[in-house]
Amino acid sequence: MMTRHFLSLLDLTPGELRAIIARASELKAINRSGTLHETLKNRILAMVFEKSSTRTRMSFEAGMAQLGGHAIYLSPRDTQIGRGEPIEDTARVLSRMADAIMIRTFEHSKIERFAAYSEVPVINALTDMYHPCQLLADIQTWIELRGDISGKTVAWIGDGNNMCHSYINAARQFGFNLHIAAPAGYTPDAQLMKEADHCATLFDSPVEAAGDVDLVVTDVWASMGQEEEQARRAKAFADFQVNASVMSATKPDALFMHCLPAHRGEEVSEDVIDGPQSVVWDEAENRLHAQKALLEFLITPETGRSA
Repeated sequence: MMTRHFLSLLDLTPGELRAIIARASELKAINRSGTLHETLKNRILAMVFEKSSTRTRMSFEAGMAQLGGHAIYLSPRDTQIGRGEPIEDTARVLSRMADAIMIRTFEHSKIERFAAYSEVPVINALTDMYHPCQLLADIQTWIELRGDISGKTVAWIGDGNNMCHSYINAARQFGFNLHIAAPAGYTPDAQLMKEADHCATLFDSPVEAAGDVDLVVTDVWASMGQEEEQARRAKAFADFQVNASVMSATKPDALFMHCLPAHRGEEVSEDVIDGPQSVVWDEAENRLHAQKALLEFLITPETGRSA
């Protein structure tokens, strides 16, 4: 059987993505019931981090433990990649010792090269281009609270970054409309927008983009590795904060999401992220369960795909 990877949402079919999300909610209920559920007993996940993380490391490590497996954390200091070993060689070796490999890195081309030489599934836990695991959690959160997202409208406000790119792919895969408001010079990848022109539209202002939408999503103005651009970005994004004015343009029951960490007073006002429309804590928890379902799907297809 051909090895399946999860480098972007487009690597799976819409039906497979929906099945994973449904399974994630099942695993969430199983976990809360206290039932022992070890579908990945004795399986190993190698976690390769070139970028630091709170939620990604915790969710994958805890997820493997809850499913009876084990996760091994590898920082740049713990691997020969940090000392110049070719990515292709590391992929060949790790894939003979682990059942799946999770990578959090910078250039998306790195994870593509790694996957090309890996004998086991490779999971994108964030690159500069995409953050697909977060979208599994976001869509799971929406479905649990509001039902099917197909036909709904989502507003992305802020940087046209990896999260924005993943929302573009999600709009294609889950059948919702995406409004994007980003300052000039920070709009999403033009090719991605062209491929999604039937469901993704650019707007000039956050209020315009948020008009009558069902969900508003944002992210920090300066992502990891862009800290030196903070002052310049703060000026460029000053009019792109998600605040009460933006949320007042949405549908009355609209939700707010943020992948975290959040900078209150910058990309989102305190009253929004801590307000009644915010579901960021449910969203954060669902990283754990969505990734467990993804791991089942990739490592034990007979379990993850029959659920």
